[in-house]
Amino acid sequence: MRQPLIAGNWKMNKTPEEGVAFINELKENFPKTDAEAVITPTALAITAMQEAAKGTDIKIGAQNAHFEDAGAFTGEISPQSLASIEVPYVIVGHSERRDIFHETDEDVNKKTKAILDHGMTPIICVGESLETREAGKDQEWVAGQVKAALANLSDEEVSKTVIAYEPVWAIGTGKTASADDAETMIAHIREVVFEVAGQEASDAVRILYGGSVKPANVAELLAKDNIDGALVGGASLEVDSYTALLTGGVA
Repeated sequence: MRQPLIAGNWKMNKTPEEGVAFINELKENFPKTDAEAVITPTALAITAMQEAAKGTDIKIGAQNAHFEDAGAFTGEISPQSLASIEVPYVIVGHSERRDIFHETDEDVNKKTKAILDHGMTPIICVGESLETREAGKDQEWVAGQVKAALANLSDEEVSKTVIAYEPVWAIGTGKTASADDAETMIAHIREVVFEVAGQEASDAVRILYGGSVKPANVAELLAKDNIDGALVGGASLEVDSYTALLTGGVA
């Protein structure tokens, strides 16, 4: 049985002080839930929020990491440094990183490997544009991203990853793939994982849906057999909304 995972991607929002205030409020209102609760703030807020979350089930992740441990990479974040402060999860290959910062499938693969090598879990983002979807090439596109991200990993390493399906056309637009559409693609992703790494890895990998997930639609998404949680943007920025996500939409 795969544990549901609700990961909040805060992107470039909230100061460290605001992040700590969020955690303190969340601690006071943390619901009874079967889901794993993860928040990924800006890099500057990670340690302060970790300190605030000590002794709770709230985990603080990172939004990005470089694939090298050290070197002349101005402004980048070392996976070695993230591991040294015991960051459990790192988002890899978000569509904004791919689009705005021109990250390639090869970059995503190298980052995935580096994160795993340091004992952390990558949350690997994949997803298609509206043009690709309308051209009927969405499954082919997403399968290519998954295979590229998992290239040269052992079956055991693949089983330790998390994959997040985020259709690019649904991120921050208010549009959401229907639960049936999301399930169809995520089932396809699980088949691709099976092709790459076998049944055990396919059964173990948690696959999330992302793209305008809200308390109003999270229960329908999580009811699907292959959807193991959500990677959430805006709806994770407020405590009442995030706690509703953790409880399947029930405030």
